[in-house]
Amino acid sequence: MGHLDHAALGWLTPVLSYAMACIGAALGLRCTVRALGATGRSRRNWLITAASAIGTGIWTMHFVAMLGFSVSGTDIRYDVPLTIVSLLVAMAVVCAGVFAVGHSRDRTRALLLGGLTTGLGVASMHYLGMAAVRLHGDVIYDPVLVALSVLIAVVAATAALWAALNIKSPVAVTIASLIMGAAVSSMHYTGMFAVSVDVAPSGEVLPGATAMQFIFPLAVGLGSYLFLTSAFVALSPTTGEREASASAERPVEGAVG
Repeated sequence: MGHLDHAALGWLTPVLSYAMACIGAALGLRCTVRALGATGRSRRNWLITAASAIGTGIWTMHFVAMLGFSVSGTDIRYDVPLTIVSLLVAMAVVCAGVFAVGHSRDRTRALLLGGLTTGLGVASMHYLGMAAVRLHGDVIYDPVLVALSVLIAVVAATAALWAALNIKSPVAVTIASLIMGAAVSSMHYTGMFAVSVDVAPSGEVLPGATAMQFIFPLAVGLGSYLFLTSAFVALSPTTGEREASASAERPVEGAVG
């Protein structure tokens, strides 16, 4: 068995990956709050932004953490198409969960169904990302820890959707985002601790791209998207602010012309 190191770069990757998960969660919650206060096309656009933010945050968290993953006795490469598919899965399933909650009249049922769907999707993203790993040897999983990681993903997703429905204030959103970031990180590392590798040393060149060739540039790009979108949401007026502005612009009845 090869020795696995989940933090080959020290505390940099765990801390940075946790920060990405928190930023994605915070942005997704704020966008969902905006969506619930909007109607029509505006609501749809806010929900899409929320889903892309949460999905991007989860995916970026996973692969930033993977930058610190190493196995003694073998190099590691990543299958590029499969890695991109894992990103699309993350966004699609989170989008399904967010839209279920954002448009359903029976919110309790939508919350449970959306949480289950989104949680299973997040777990699928994680294990698709792991399936994209190429190394000299066989990857083996502990089924108990795999099941635990899926359970954590479902609970975390349900909690995230509940928070999106019930938490409004910026302080509460910040606290919820820190908790959600911790839950997503716990899911990731539980899934990683389920992994062991039976290394088969070989001189053959592995297919795929290295983490620095592909994962790092993509993670930086998606991280920049999260920061820029956060700035846009922070500067965008809320529904209440727009209504107050429109009310202030109306001529006062009876005012002298």
